[in-house]
Amino acid sequence: MFIDLNDLEGPARYKLLTATIVPRPIAWIVSRDAHGATNVAPFSFFNVMSGDPPLICVGIGVRGNAPKDTARNIAERGEFTVSLVSAPLAARMNVTAVDFPAGVDESLEAGLVLSPSRSISVPWVAQSPVAFECRVHELIRIDRRTLVVAGVTAMHVRDELVADRDNLYLDGPGMDLLARLHNPGWYCRPQAAFQMPQMTLAQWEALKLSGEADRYLEQDLT
Repeated sequence: MFIDLNDLEGPARYKLLTATIVPRPIAWIVSRDAHGATNVAPFSFFNVMSGDPPLICVGIGVRGNAPKDTARNIAERGEFTVSLVSAPLAARMNVTAVDFPAGVDESLEAGLVLSPSRSISVPWVAQSPVAFECRVHELIRIDRRTLVVAGVTAMHVRDELVADRDNLYLDGPGMDLLARLHNPGWYCRPQAAFQMPQMTLAQWEALKLSGEADRYLEQDLT
């Protein structure tokens, strides 16, 4: 089946892309407007884009014909936090996705505890296993939407999730993070993991030389 996205309306494009590009991590963004009012909202058009420099990217849509509060706050203040959502926090995250009127503090509605950041003036969700303090690197306007590229200035990781402090190894499965799937409202959590070390060029050439390359390609490494 060939699908030309140019022939489709926006909702249909969204449906297809969100059904296939999965799972998507959830950026639980805390932002503040110029007057200090706090907003908390989840976004799944999100991922890490670079480790050095440490950059994340978040795509924020619109509400009607106006920018969402999060996009406006980030543009005004130039900083925000991203907290990751663990499975026990799913219901609280879902409440912050409600289309509240402007001025409502979602953190109070969802019973969230907000902790002060160290490097910026916007707090983070204290119940989250991991959170990032972020400063805007660039705002890219695409139609009415905003693509936020931000530098991560600091991280907060729950102590029990640090597996090896010296080597900076974290307990990924212990975070029990949620991710978005297809709409409407489908999520997933980590399944059984498997390890697949990246091959060197010499190892791949050795497989081809030994005649084992095809067997390697056809095996199910999971």
